[in-house]
Amino acid sequence: MAVALSDVFVEVPGGRIFVRHWQPDGATNAPIVLLHDSLGSVEQWRSFPQTLAIRTGRPVMAYDRLGFGQSSRRTAPAEPGFIDDEALVYWPAIAGVLGLGQYVLFGHSVGGGMALAAAAVAGDRCLAVIAESAQAFVEDRTLSGIREARNSFVDGAQFSRIARWHGERAKWVLDAWTEVWLSARFREWSLDPYLGQVHCPVLAMHGDSDEFGSCAFPRRIVEGVAGPARMEILAACGHVPHREREGEVLKLVGSFLAESGVP
Repeated sequence: MAVALSDVFVEVPGGRIFVRHWQPDGATNAPIVLLHDSLGSVEQWRSFPQTLAIRTGRPVMAYDRLGFGQSSRRTAPAEPGFIDDEALVYWPAIAGVLGLGQYVLFGHSVGGGMALAAAAVAGDRCLAVIAESAQAFVEDRTLSGIREARNSFVDGAQFSRIARWHGERAKWVLDAWTEVWLSARFREWSLDPYLGQVHCPVLAMHGDSDEFGSCAFPRRIVEGVAGPARMEILAACGHVPHREREGEVLKLVGSFLAESGVP
C-alpha cells in the first residue's frame, strides 16, 4: 500500500506546531493522531506511523508539542498544568485548524495521559483512545526512573541524544520533563478528574517491565473510564512497546479498532 507523506505548520496560541501526515491510498476512515512522550517528537516515532497507516489502512498524524522538535521554541519553564493545557488549548486548536471532525488518539507515556484528557473534553469527536505506557498518577517508580534518567543526561554523550532531535531546545525539553515531574507541586497529579468523562473505547497497553510505572497505571485507567476499556500487559517489555514489540502493538491496535467498530 502506498502512503503519501506531507508536512505542515499550524498556528496555535504561543507559536507554530509542526504536523506530519501519512495518508494511505484510498483511506477515508478517521485518522489516528499520535501524541509523543516527554522527550519525544515526530521524528522519534521513526517508521512506526507509516507502518501503522499501512496496517490499519487509516491516515496517521503526529505533531511536535510547542517547544519540541520542529515546533516553535518555548523559553518560560513548563508548568504543572501542561497536560491540562494540551487537552484544553493546544490539541483543540490543532484539530480545528486541520479540520478534523472525528479522530482516534494514540498517546505514548505522558502523551497517553494527554490523549485521555483530550478525549474527556472532546466528546464524540474522539472515537477511541490508545494509551501506551501512560502514567495515571505519580508513582514512586516514576520518580525513581526520572531521577535516574536525569542523572544519566549529565553525561554529554547522553545529552546529545536529546539535542539530536530538539537542537537548541534540548535543555528546555529535558527540564520540562524532569523539573515538573519531580516538583512538589506535581506530586498529587492524576488523571482521575478526566477518566470518568471518557466515554469512547479505550485500549491501555503497558509493558510489565516499564521503568517509569507499574501496571497500576493501566488498571487505574480501565477501571476509571466511563466507556468500554481493554487492558493489555506486554510481557518482558519496557517503556516503549511500539519499538520493543512493534508487531504485537500493531496487532493489538488493529483488533481493538475493529472490535470497537471505529469508523
